[in-house]
Amino acid sequence: MKLPHFLSRQKSESTSESDMGYSFVEVSNAQSEPMHPMFQEISDLIRKTPSASFLSSGMMEKGWWVKMKIDIGHNLAWQVVQEYAFVLNGISTTEKLPTVFKPKSAPPYLNGGPEDYLYWIIECPVNDFTPEIAKGWLETRLPTPIDDLAQWEHDES
Repeated sequence: MKLPHFLSRQKSESTSESDMGYSFVEVSNAQSEPMHPMFQEISDLIRKTPSASFLSSGMMEKGWWVKMKIDIGHNLAWQVVQEYAFVLNGISTTEKLPTVFKPKSAPPYLNGGPEDYLYWIIECPVNDFTPEIAKGWLETRLPTPIDDLAQWEHDES
């Protein structure tokens, strides 16, 4: 299988990672490491959300990220995506949150379909908007109680 050009670049002895457009940041929470306590509340909220599961979290040079999975076969999956996206990406046109909720995928030609390889990332490029603050925004704006499936259903008529 031929790889796309950007995946087939080879690093020469004289080429740095920044020359190639890469930047590496040490991750504070790989799946095998214990979760940092600052992510506990948001991970608990994600676990209560229908069709969602918390996968991992970590710190960037500036900011933090959370990786989650949404079971796209669940009847409320796209409702969950819509609710999270509304709160984290665009709840206000005048006062934007510094967060981004976006899909992330491994290369589908190397792995498989979205059922197994589509993930969702909450990313925040600033340190003073903590995961606890993001959890507060979500908790007060998502359907309540968050684990009550009936609260997530909308009449489509």
